[in-house]
Parts: sequence; structure tokens; C-alpha cells
Amino acid sequence: MICIPIVAGSRLEALQEIEKSSSLADVLELRMDLIHGGNLGELINMARSLSRSVKIIVTNRRKNEGETRLSPYSGTDAGGPIEELNAGEERRRIAVLKEAVSLGADYVDVELDTGESLRRELLSMIGDHDNRTQLIVSHHDFSKTPSAKRLREIFHESVNAGAGIVKIVTFAGTPEDNLRLLSLIPYARRKKREIIAFCMGDQGRISRIMAPILGSLLTFASSREGSESAAGQLTIGEMREIFRILKVET
Repeated sequence: MICIPIVAGSRLEALQEIEKSSSLADVLELRMDLIHGGNLGELINMARSLSRSVKIIVTNRRKNEGETRLSPYSGTDAGGPIEELNAGEERRRIAVLKEAVSLGADYVDVELDTGESLRRELLSMIGDHDNRTQLIVSHHDFSKTPSAKRLREIFHESVNAGAGIVKIVTFAGTPEDNLRLLSLIPYARRKKREIIAFCMGDQGRISRIMAPILGSLLTFASSREGSESAAGQLTIGEMREIFRILKVET
């Protein structure tokens, strides 16, 4: 599956992006941390009204993560320890994901380093709504790709954190980094776990193509050039053309 992230800066722009993207993508990711003034119910209803088949991920990153999304050299490791977080801000952030569950989103994406109590509350709410929503537990490393051993440790930490789907995304500084990260996909499949895994950055472009071929649940593409949510992201037109040439079904 190919997911288009909706990263528009305003409610109106987000609605316009959803209108353009619903017929192109298999999945839409509503980046509520980047859609200023967006009403989640309105955005989901818009997507549902335009496509019966498109699936919806709701994501609400911390502010510092959203600011560095296109700056992979910043050294930010969004999966590392987060110190001195405002407890009220974190609770409000997760409340958006809880709202998504109540609205019937297909997936909600929460970071591995989110406080355990908040993750448990989210999981409990998913259970209260008949598990219609799947929990993606994600880890992003914006500066490097860790060792294969460390990647597998992160995978198991995510599973233990309640992930229905594990998402691990790292920054590729060399072509070899792609191989190390992509090796997680067959590893997860042997463990009978769903995974989303690929690399960011210009060197990571190939992993975005290979990930779904190897069995990643999905890959990400922008609706058009200039609307990327992360460095190295191709457009959906480019992705579809590459998969057409390779005779790959997504």
C-alpha cells in the first residue's frame, strides 16, 4: 500500500489535499501536528465521503519532531529519551489519537518513547471500540541507522509496547544502511508481525521502493513535489510508475 501524508498548514488546505489524494492513495496519514486548526472529525468524514476504500492513519507528533521532519542532519533522534516533557501537552497530544479511535480511524501512530501509562490508556480505548483501530508503535532516528542488533531490540521493544504494527524509520547515510534496515522486514514476517520499515534521506530512496516489495505494510509518498513529510520521499506518481515498470502490485 502507498500512504500519502496530509501535511497542509491549514484546515482548508488539508481538506483540499484530502480531496486530491483520496483517489490516488491506498492510505492517508492525517498529520494533526502539522495541520493548524484542523478538525479531526471533519477531515476523516471528508476522506470517507470521497473514497470507501482509502484507509486512515492519524498521527500527532511532538512539536520538535514536526519541526525537524525535513532536516535529517539535525541530529534529532525522535526515538531517544525525551526529558522534561510537559505532562499536560503530552496528554493533550494523545487525546487527539483517542479521538481518532472514537471516530473509527483505521490506525493511530504513537511513538515508542511515549509514556507507558498514556500508551496503555490508548490501547484500552482501542479495546473498548472493538479493536477497529490498529496501533502503530513507531521509532524514528533522524541522524543514523543503528546496528542490526539495535534495530531488532527496537522491534521487540515496540512489540512489548503493544504494537499491532511496528514502524521503524531511520536515516540512511550510505546505501548499505538500507540493507540493514530492510532486513527487519523478513525478520518481522518470521515473527508473524506486521511492520513498516524504510530509510529517510536521499540515500534512503531505494528503501521506500523496496519496502513494500519485501513485505512492509506500506510505504509513504507525497501527493506532489514540494509536499513531502520527510526527506527522500518520492511523489506518488513516481512510485506508481516505478511499480508499474517493475510489475509490482501494491
